[in-house]
Amino acid sequence: MGVNGRAGVAVLLVIVFLGSMWLQGNLQDFWRPCPKEHTQIQTPGGLNTSDDGSGEEAIDDLFLRECPGQDFQVSQLVSHLRAALDPGTDVLMQPYLSSWDELIKFLNALGPMVGLISQEIKDKTGLIRELAQQDMESRGGCDQGARCLGSGAPTRGLQTDEGSYHSVRSMITAELQSGLVDFHQLTSSGCRTLLRLHRALLWLRLFLQKLGESPPPGGRARSPSDLCREAYQESLSRHHTWLVRRAVELAFIAIPDRTYFFRLVCVQNQQGATLVLNKVVRAITEVYARTEVALEEHGMLDLP
Repeated sequence: MGVNGRAGVAVLLVIVFLGSMWLQGNLQDFWRPCPKEHTQIQTPGGLNTSDDGSGEEAIDDLFLRECPGQDFQVSQLVSHLRAALDPGTDVLMQPYLSSWDELIKFLNALGPMVGLISQEIKDKTGLIRELAQQDMESRGGCDQGARCLGSGAPTRGLQTDEGSYHSVRSMITAELQSGLVDFHQLTSSGCRTLLRLHRALLWLRLFLQKLGESPPPGGRARSPSDLCREAYQESLSRHHTWLVRRAVELAFIAIPDRTYFFRLVCVQNQQGATLVLNKVVRAITEVYARTEVALEEHGMLDLP
């Protein structure tokens, strides 16, 4: 076999390995097409606004519009994240999972190598939804054929006001009482599954935060590939074996350049991306912080 043949086999093995080992997932449904070219959306005063707060208001107006030609919608992501924050300190599960539906679209938009990760995340959100479904059905609380924590908007007959999986804290309480959580061995509990999603959310928050940072005056912006790798090393890598870390970091090489991300969040330049991504990061940070506190209070940050 020639050099090119061996290289092709090596790449194929990395793809298969990454898909099977990222979060113990598989290779199903990992490809989505890249965003189509579209007309940039302009806010009423443009993105070159002053520092008096008008830029923030302009971006709020931008969030109300759909970014045409692509699956991922940053406006929907922020909307779901904000809806997940109940008036107290809890996180509501239905909008939390809906925010992951949007983040899965974001990952899929980055190409097949990174999109492999999204399938395992989809499996995790699906498991929590199945547990919620079973819980509500046992209570007689779901209409026949309805999914209690289904994806999409919290309408269309979805019942999320009752049940053990209504929120992060209600799920933790219910699973501890039922003995579903095991602190010494792996179980298919919602709490363990939430912890895996929670760790992945930290990685994405760090990546988007770094992507939203403007380079210093006269400095050169770092590539999204480098930023994603750095965010991974600061978060998820500590939970992976050496082989998984190498495979994942290899996948990040294929991440598109900054102009691609500008189109993905419907802006024209880094200034616009900074305004948009700062809002996303703030919303993720609040959801992450509340989830972290809830898990830590019950000693669940290191579930097997």
